[in-house]
Amino acid sequence: MDNLPPANAPILLFDSGLGGLSVLSALREKLPDAPIIYAADTAGLPYGEKTEAEIAARVAGLLGRMSERFAPRLICIACNTASTIALGMVRSVLQVPIVGTVPAIKPAAAISLTGTIGLLGTAATIRQRYVDDLEAEFASGKRLIRHAAPELVGAAEAKLRGEIPDPAIFTRAVDAMRAQAGDATIDTVVLACTHFPLVEQELRAEMGGDVRFVHGAQGIARRIAHLTQGHSFARDGEDRAIVTSPVDEALQQALLPFGITRVEQL
Repeated sequence: MDNLPPANAPILLFDSGLGGLSVLSALREKLPDAPIIYAADTAGLPYGEKTEAEIAARVAGLLGRMSERFAPRLICIACNTASTIALGMVRSVLQVPIVGTVPAIKPAAAISLTGTIGLLGTAATIRQRYVDDLEAEFASGKRLIRHAAPELVGAAEAKLRGEIPDPAIFTRAVDAMRAQAGDATIDTVVLACTHFPLVEQELRAEMGGDVRFVHGAQGIARRIAHLTQGHSFARDGEDRAIVTSPVDEALQQALLPFGITRVEQL
């Protein structure tokens, strides 16, 4: 028990932008007393259009600095793109438990009745071997329709900042995915980017019918809760956000509904 972290040691949630707030909401349900630092590489957004080398370098460098500065008890990479590319590297260099985010292909395959599953992600995520392996292991015999929808990242960011995203963004994403499916019926959609649950309502309206949307936020929260069993939690101040670009009013307002009242630039 002597090796347990101090009660005020934070859980660090890291994302390229505001998408990880979907994970934060789920985590607060599981661990309401845990001190949390939300970290966003807003200067590097979006990750999905960068190369693997660029993403790996940014994620490893930033998490190394943040780990040294904030001494978190656990780091969650609340970003599918960063996790599928940099998770192994970060785990090999940081001496702290790290939880990643991977596309929820396993639960989607378990509930799909038609056997045709849509997967919306960033370009960097959907091309990863990691996704190939998840498909082979959990969706063998199913049909996985992958579509890169980078516009949804910007739409989610805009929505949280109080703007109204262009409805055509959601139409394009859904139409392109259905075009790949042909005559097959997509009955389950994996939201393989933590930004995308933030615009699930808009996607659901565009898809229509009884399509089910699956993402990993609840599973991530359960995993973090499991890894911190027996830990004591005590906040010594308000939860805060750390960002890599200058802080503006719209960003502060976007974070307020998530209980974050303090925002700082790294």
